[in-house]
Amino acid sequence: MPQQPTRDGLIRERVSRQAAYRRLFALPGTLAFTAGNLVARLPMGMFGVSAVVMIAGSRGSYALAGAVTATGLAATGVAGPWIARLVDRYGQARVAVPATLTAVLGSLALLLCVRWGAPDWTLFAAYAATAATPNIGGLSRARWAHLLRDDPGALHTANSFEQAADELCFMLGPVLASFLTGTFFPEAGTLTGAGLLMAGMLLFTAQRATEPPPRARSKAPSPLRGPGIPPLLACFVATGAIFGSMEVITIAYADARGHRAAAGAVLALQAAGSCAAGLLYGALKPSGPAVRRLARCLPAMAALMTLPWLAATTTGSLTALAGALLVAGMATAPTMVTAMTLVQDRTPADRLNEGMSLVVTALLTGIACGSAAGGWTAEHLPPASAFAVPVVAAVTAALIHLGTRPGVAAAGFRGRP
Repeated sequence: MPQQPTRDGLIRERVSRQAAYRRLFALPGTLAFTAGNLVARLPMGMFGVSAVVMIAGSRGSYALAGAVTATGLAATGVAGPWIARLVDRYGQARVAVPATLTAVLGSLALLLCVRWGAPDWTLFAAYAATAATPNIGGLSRARWAHLLRDDPGALHTANSFEQAADELCFMLGPVLASFLTGTFFPEAGTLTGAGLLMAGMLLFTAQRATEPPPRARSKAPSPLRGPGIPPLLACFVATGAIFGSMEVITIAYADARGHRAAAGAVLALQAAGSCAAGLLYGALKPSGPAVRRLARCLPAMAALMTLPWLAATTTGSLTALAGALLVAGMATAPTMVTAMTLVQDRTPADRLNEGMSLVVTALLTGIACGSAAGGWTAEHLPPASAFAVPVVAAVTAALIHLGTRPGVAAAGFRGRP
């Protein structure tokens, strides 16, 4: 029976993958903090779509909607490292709860400004207040890094799970936001997201047993000046531009075909592909240094990002675009997990939240630029042609890493696989 060993091997491999994740959640308190974090993280996939639909529907301008969301994301990128530094020094619960409350009030202010027809400048001011939102995924990753500090293999699995969780939230978030804004009223997505964010953060921070201990003011240099960190952050900026531009362009593309309500489901497929790839990647044993793995992941992501552009320009079909986004998303999670592993390895333990917040700052900077560029391109060019923007961003990320000198890329790497 020549096929029997192959079948047995597949069964053993599947069991091994499941066991890797079971070991994570066998640790006391991990299920509870993960549940709270997922509830708080889900609105991160809702706010962008909700704001674009709410503002564009009220003011009739995708350019304005893209500019407002870009401003809020840029403000988050500036405030993020400062908030993370406070978290490292004073602890997650003492800082994250008041910061989240401030962000929720900013979201509600945006809703009221849109609802009451306030001047355009008030939209920018209100959305900028959401910059107080803590790095929710970073808070969870910091807990895993604290709990698994002596087990790099388990930490790889945890990082992959966290990336898959990000994708799951960005998969379900747009669908939920589109459903709420289309079924009830345009502000329903923002209102629901604000409630989930506050409730989830309260549940997450209530799990004190797994919280990393506060640390005294660090004397280590800023992670921003760490060896090999700036090129990684530049790659994250370019990767963020993929996400930001793809969201706005896909909404505009679906709207142009009279299917605005389907935009969230179409965007969800990109996240679904990334989520599945992330879970699989986390269950596999890493092969070779992360620097080399990243050198393979970035070109693969650039190649796959051409698929949505080809589908949109050659078929004009929303169904074909959805399938292309599903496949294109499969390179995202492995790329993000590998790059995040490098950042964690090169960041001092007492500045871990700050280091991961810099990643979020880079991503949000890219998302802001991509959102603005995507909104402008979708308004001034055919929406199908605008899908070239994420392709350019993906190629840029690959070229940045390719152009990094090997000595710099490897500097500070302490041997974690």
